[in-house]
Amino acid sequence: MLRSLGQRSVTGSDEDPRVAGLRSAVSRLRRELAAHPAEFPDRGIAEDELAALAAMAVTGMPEVPRLRRSLLLIAGSIGSVSALARGLAEVRTAVELFGEPPRR
Repeated sequence: MLRSLGQRSVTGSDEDPRVAGLRSAVSRLRRELAAHPAEFPDRGIAEDELAALAAMAVTGMPEVPRLRRSLLLIAGSIGSVSALARGLAEVRTAVELFGEPPRR
């Protein structure tokens, strides 16, 4: 159970629940994209950026600006594929849990 946004789980795990959620959402969208039969011009970009998000989730503390950049590239790549809309929305929600990038 989480006590508030940004706090770690009290189940004994040291993993940030936002990272676990990101990893889960990215994994789900990667599977959906792999199973999607249609080819589209920017599929490779989406696959590359999903791989980058997965790698960031493995490190444990992803960089917010990089998360947001990857999300924009993925959305631009697969945004018109309605079959992937739910998975994309889940990735977006997971990225948004990390908050806004620091202002320059």
